[in-house]
Amino acid sequence: MSARTTPPFRADHVGSLLRPRALLEARAAAASGAISADDLRAAEDAAIRDAVALQADIGLRAVTDGEFRRASWHMDFIYEIAGVEKVSQAMKSVFHNADGDIEFTPAGVQVTGKLGMDHTIFGSAFEFLRDTAAQAAPGATPKLTIPAPSLVNYRGGPAAIDHTVYSDMDEFWDDLGAAYADEVARLDAIGCTYLQIDDTSLAYLNDPDQRAEITRRGEDADHQHEIYIKSINRALRDKPAGMTVTTHMCRGNFRSSWVAQGGYEFVADALFNELNVDGYFMEYDDERSGGFEPLRFVPKGKFVVLGLVTSKKPQLEAKDDIKRRIDEAAKYVDIDQLCLSPQCGFSSTLDGNSLTLEQEIAKLRLVVEIAEEVWG
Repeated sequence: MSARTTPPFRADHVGSLLRPRALLEARAAAASGAISADDLRAAEDAAIRDAVALQADIGLRAVTDGEFRRASWHMDFIYEIAGVEKVSQAMKSVFHNADGDIEFTPAGVQVTGKLGMDHTIFGSAFEFLRDTAAQAAPGATPKLTIPAPSLVNYRGGPAAIDHTVYSDMDEFWDDLGAAYADEVARLDAIGCTYLQIDDTSLAYLNDPDQRAEITRRGEDADHQHEIYIKSINRALRDKPAGMTVTTHMCRGNFRSSWVAQGGYEFVADALFNELNVDGYFMEYDDERSGGFEPLRFVPKGKFVVLGLVTSKKPQLEAKDDIKRRIDEAAKYVDIDQLCLSPQCGFSSTLDGNSLTLEQEIAKLRLVVEIAEEVWG
């Protein structure tokens, strides 16, 4: 076993970090008109510099901007795709936790025109991260996260598409894939070598309740995951040789709550053998994710980043418990193909999960320490 010098790293993380109070206050002030957009950007810049330095100090080889410029991990990207409009009708998701249910209701999405990429989404954000990492974390790899193309379809389904624009769903998927392929090329041009495509749908579809909803809206629940896998492959059809692309899958992450449950068995064969990515960040922090048996499908040459440390709860896991679970996973896939991370980001939206900055740091340090002890 050995350390890795290219991503995904033995100790890695999903992307989002808890927003500092000063940044949340600056966002609120900008929303009320009390400060300018330039003032807000300066506050974001300062928070990101601190976050990059923090990740480097913890010992992480990949650094992100914490998604500090976003309100939502996915909607901020989707609304910028040409042909997509934000609409007033909200998209409601019901999240669950030990205390009950909470609702997340972002503005909806409507495809009203031909899909395309008329600018590099998150391009300036990545350039700032790239330059900040070069200064504050020499040797670290700046990582960008974007939502998968499936997310343009998953929440709204066929009803979110203007059928005078796309009467043929194959044309919709072709144009969406071309737009994403354009984005990947644009990101390569500005130096992105580590891209993570977040696809919650591939985890959600393991839940029979989620598949029943797909059926209710008139789509093929038995094969929807294959459609989504093909959509990512279209995006990566010209994947640059020097770019590592991973995908992250979870079952919902909002204010320490979740949406779906069920092991990966339903999607596993197609996920590991048809999806053309280099690695998989997989939620595995509790029983909702099932066992490690689906990892038997992982082919040689691909990596699985085990999300064994939860970002949802403040309690720090015991090292021995995590090591035992790594050993369990290694019964199904070579341990040299495994890495370790938190199961999801710490703040998929502005709200963040129910833990403190100190607890977040402790969990990230734990990931680094365990990875060093297991893989060297």
